[in-house]
Amino acid sequence: MQKLALGIEYDGSWYCGWQRQRDAPSIQSYIENAIKKITSESVTVFCAGRTDSGVHALGQVVHFETYSRRSKSAWTLGMNRYLPSSICVRWARLVNKDFHARFSAISRRYCYIINNNCIRSALLFRKTWHYKKYLDINKMCDAAQYLLGENDFSSFRAAGCQSYSARRKLYHIRIIRKGQCIVIDIKANSFMYRMVRNIVGSLVKVGCGEQPEKWIAELLENCNRSLAGVTAPASGLYLVEVKYPSDFSIPSSFIEELWCA
Repeated sequence: MQKLALGIEYDGSWYCGWQRQRDAPSIQSYIENAIKKITSESVTVFCAGRTDSGVHALGQVVHFETYSRRSKSAWTLGMNRYLPSSICVRWARLVNKDFHARFSAISRRYCYIINNNCIRSALLFRKTWHYKKYLDINKMCDAAQYLLGENDFSSFRAAGCQSYSARRKLYHIRIIRKGQCIVIDIKANSFMYRMVRNIVGSLVKVGCGEQPEKWIAELLENCNRSLAGVTAPASGLYLVEVKYPSDFSIPSSFIEELWCA
């Protein structure tokens, strides 16, 4: 028996989310079915982050155990043969028995894309949040600085969150404009359920002028979800990178080539 890690990319528009469900298409079920087709084994695949319905991924990491022995390229090509076009295996690596896609991770990074244009896009509507009113990213950047470091993020914690603690450590939050799109790049040791989308919804209230920059600091202090902004739509959210200790030799994400160069 050996343990294998995979790097997964997917368009989450067509799925109920990562987690397997009885009557709805999920990323997990398609991955497990593809493995079964090339190994004849029924396996359970564990992921770094259980993304919601409509959320996308460029850098999802998963692992599973198998008796099948194949080259890295054979795993990648074989899996992709049986996966729909909206799901892709980007790499495969053998890992030691101590590796766990979720519990071995030391940080996670998400990007959120807002299509900040008065005219909606027919091509981007499942990949971004279309927000018509002009957003001032300088104000959003100033407000975002209050979120850095270790804080209690209860004001950005969704009602269904099952995390024991609301304390998280944010390593960076960067906001840039690329043409008509705004990219919010955020990295932390871990995130709570819908935490990124709740942060984005609050930063948008600052960017459109409804709230001052210091309002974000007040939200952190009050620890009250009802005072914060709306939950941003799932369509704009991307899991782009999961980091692990270097001894696991997990490949880095290619996100810098896309939005955050």
